[in-house]
Amino acid sequence: MGVKDFFGRFFRAAAPPETRELAAVGVADRWSTYPSAGLTPPRLVEIFREADQGDIFRQMELFEEMEEKDAHLAAILQTRKMAVLSQDYEVLPYSRSPEDERIAEFVGEVIYALPDLEGALLDLLDAIGKGFAMSEIFWEVAGGQARVAELRWVPQKKVTFVEDLKPRLLTPEAPWQGVEPPPWKVIYHRYKARSGYATRAGVLRVVGWMYLLKNFALKDWAAFNEVFGMPLRLGKYDAVASPADREALIQALRNLGSDAAGVISKTTEIEFVQATSHSGNVNPYQLLAEFCNREMSKAVLGQTLTTDTAGATGTYAAAQVHAQVRRDLVEADSQSLATTLREQLLRPLVGFNFGWDRPIPWFRFKYEEEEDLKTLSEVYLNLTAMGVPLSLEHVGERFGIPLAQTQKEAIPARAGGGKGNE
Repeated sequence: MGVKDFFGRFFRAAAPPETRELAAVGVADRWSTYPSAGLTPPRLVEIFREADQGDIFRQMELFEEMEEKDAHLAAILQTRKMAVLSQDYEVLPYSRSPEDERIAEFVGEVIYALPDLEGALLDLLDAIGKGFAMSEIFWEVAGGQARVAELRWVPQKKVTFVEDLKPRLLTPEAPWQGVEPPPWKVIYHRYKARSGYATRAGVLRVVGWMYLLKNFALKDWAAFNEVFGMPLRLGKYDAVASPADREALIQALRNLGSDAAGVISKTTEIEFVQATSHSGNVNPYQLLAEFCNREMSKAVLGQTLTTDTAGATGTYAAAQVHAQVRRDLVEADSQSLATTLREQLLRPLVGFNFGWDRPIPWFRFKYEEEEDLKTLSEVYLNLTAMGVPLSLEHVGERFGIPLAQTQKEAIPARAGGGKGNE
């Protein structure tokens, strides 16, 4: 009897895992056509339309360049990914039954033994920017057990959606339509910034236009600085100056630009004319670039107060609201990645080794918000005053305080509950 995999395809439950490599990355896959070179609005629309039809090759190359060329965009994407990776994670049994605990122990042993597991999780979190991420599972079967030897990242440009809007791997035999990966051979992590297809789901699709406008602003800003950033060197000569004198003056002006030295005759003159800035000392290129940065921060982090602080003012309450939005994103990213790992990594581990009808352990990131210990201590004091019994073990664990093993180790309590003389 067959069962369904993550993509809804039937497969034989008794079949072993696929052990051959599928998405081998060759030298040609490291090259890029650099679609951002000379990027214009019509070209950007063309790239997005190709992706809408399932051909995401140029869109993924563009997204790679966006992270490489824009320092602000790279920083906020890295911040969001690292917020998930900074948390501890654990494998928990489905229930407290001895069998479920034995299954969870085996799965945890395999997961924790994976080489560079944090790197593999970072590869899957690339879905935040690009809409999806894929890693190939390298299975090894020995001693009657199926184990995962490695999780290897598959570049998004080696995936296509042209056939039926489902992910397929591009191979030399199928360079356009792609092939379906075997059951339980890949982990496909989908990030939904909004409803719709995976080709349009990533936040880099949202900030694509801001990236284009910022590129225009920086290009114009560089051209402006080249023309007006340095004072104009103006040479003056007498009407009776000979051609040799004029040539010497021109050469002196050029030397002033390179090594700030030159020799001219007494009958000639060099004047430095300072370039005038914009009216009111307002730099429109800088304003546009900063506006684009703020829009990128909103799209990636959900707020701007923790990233764009130059010239920004805000109250403590506003900062708390912005930080809460960011915490919500971290929690959502963690839950989404944990669900993907449970459905596409833990499930085949359990299925191949214990049977496809066995319950799947839980994969959980230990997401904990920082608590105000001062406020919490006041709550505990009030509960104690109301006569609520509290165990020392619970209080010590909540505040991270090691309890004394003997009475001699205990520090005597101050009179008046430690509040000082009142």
